[in-house]
Amino acid sequence: MHQVRLFFIALQFFTRLPIPAWVGFEASWLQHASRYFPLVGGVVAAIAAAVYWLAAQVLPAPVAAVLSTAASIYVTGAFHEDGFADTCDGLGGGMTRERALEIMKDSRVGAYGAIGIVCMLAAKLAALSALPPRVALAALLLAHPLSRLAATSLIWKLDYVRAEGKAKPLATRMRDGEFAIAALTCALPALLLPACGWIAPGAVLAAVAAAACAAFWLGHKFVHRLGGYTGDCLGAVQQLAEVVVYVAILATLGHAAWDA
Repeated sequence: MHQVRLFFIALQFFTRLPIPAWVGFEASWLQHASRYFPLVGGVVAAIAAAVYWLAAQVLPAPVAAVLSTAASIYVTGAFHEDGFADTCDGLGGGMTRERALEIMKDSRVGAYGAIGIVCMLAAKLAALSALPPRVALAALLLAHPLSRLAATSLIWKLDYVRAEGKAKPLATRMRDGEFAIAALTCALPALLLPACGWIAPGAVLAAVAAAACAAFWLGHKFVHRLGGYTGDCLGAVQQLAEVVVYVAILATLGHAAWDA
């Protein structure tokens, strides 16, 4: 029952979805709720995939991709997109660690953030639109939990650099067992989707490798520029990992523009 409570606490923290009143709340629970961050991604994925499937019955794939992405943004309150934009502003405009952290704390979106969000959403929508419908559904069900596992890896391995912040309750370093629970959540769609014939095993491997590279690259950059991570950094990793999962899956289909 305590594990169920931790999942609902994570769901409440990372989405706008309501949770049962009996769950209750204790501040100490937040330190362990991050193990269910990828499972929350599974919930978001189910909603996004359902919207895509319904829209694709009567609308072209690009419109279904837009509606699906809009649904995921609405469910999460643009929580991760905001972090991505703030990270772009901080790393793009801050020449020192202190200045970068100051910019990232500012609620206003600057040029780097605006350009980053436009490019990120464009890449996400273009990749999803180019995927066959069944593969697009599989990509959504894989990308959302996998990208959140990539973000969770920062909590597992890096230090939180702010004295206070929106991710401070989650900032206690994860134990290996907690990260293993998060990883198992991603293993389910990674194994089931190929078994159902929705996506090739090679595409899943490419997606996992792409998400891992995104997390490693950004994590290295955060350590170099900031000394660790912030809540915005978690959002940035999640968004970049989600995009590269779609792109990696698309790349395995062999539809290169040069060959067209």
